[in-house]
Amino acid sequence: MDEFLARLRNFDIRIRKAVNSQMRGSFRSVFKGTGLEFADLRTYQYGDDVRAIDWNVSSKGHGTFVKVFREEKDQTVFFVVDVSASQQVGPSHRAKLDTTKEVCGVLAMSAIREASHVGIYCFSDQKERYIKPSNSMKTGYQLIMSLFKLQPESIRTNLADAILFTLNVLKRRSVVILLSDFIDQSYEHNLKALAKKHDLVVIHLYDQREVNLPELGIIPVHDVETGRTTWINTSSRSFRATLRDSFRQTQSRLERLCKQYNANYLALESQEDFVPKLIELFRIRRY
Repeated sequence: MDEFLARLRNFDIRIRKAVNSQMRGSFRSVFKGTGLEFADLRTYQYGDDVRAIDWNVSSKGHGTFVKVFREEKDQTVFFVVDVSASQQVGPSHRAKLDTTKEVCGVLAMSAIREASHVGIYCFSDQKERYIKPSNSMKTGYQLIMSLFKLQPESIRTNLADAILFTLNVLKRRSVVILLSDFIDQSYEHNLKALAKKHDLVVIHLYDQREVNLPELGIIPVHDVETGRTTWINTSSRSFRATLRDSFRQTQSRLERLCKQYNANYLALESQEDFVPKLIELFRIRRY
């Protein structure tokens, strides 16, 4: 746990230095409020939007009044994290899930400081861990501790159900950060609904061997989620092309969906230094 926290603090410091020097801003650019709340009333002035007129107050005969709104400061940041068995792909020292935990952890540290409420939902094909959004520092570090210690009970994935759970528990518009390898089916409808309702950030984790498998000849490949073992020819050009195309199609679908609904999309290879890409995410969300 100490090593995990030390890595998170190191990532946190690197990102903060870049944010402060390059953007003259803060982490709030990622976690800023996305909604408006009623603040006050004032008399109508020429040029005001007529849609802002409070007709109930104005009808009392003391003049025409418009509603004044301000950005919501009571922002919720909610992490939705895929911990299914497909996330265990990768070298023994660093699987996709390890990178997922680190990315989620460093963003959670930032959100604890900058956002009012932070929560998390870890899923496979069932609820693995749920921490209700709260604005206490204790909840924030409980979240990070849970990430480190989590041992999933199920090996399967149900991304659609996880998104549906998120839609049901978050009543107000929130920043939702979804981390997954998106190796699943029939989740696009729910993902569109999530992007429409919330400020969505999609972080797509993948391993190089899922895109460019080494040429090892004919080998058995075991699918831990289904339990099936299949013999494949890794030297086959058609198989290797199919593997690449499958990943690119998933990536393209996610990118199109995010662009259509003004969500952010970020693809991360599990072995790469993810800090520069997170800094770029902060830069994009600043504007």
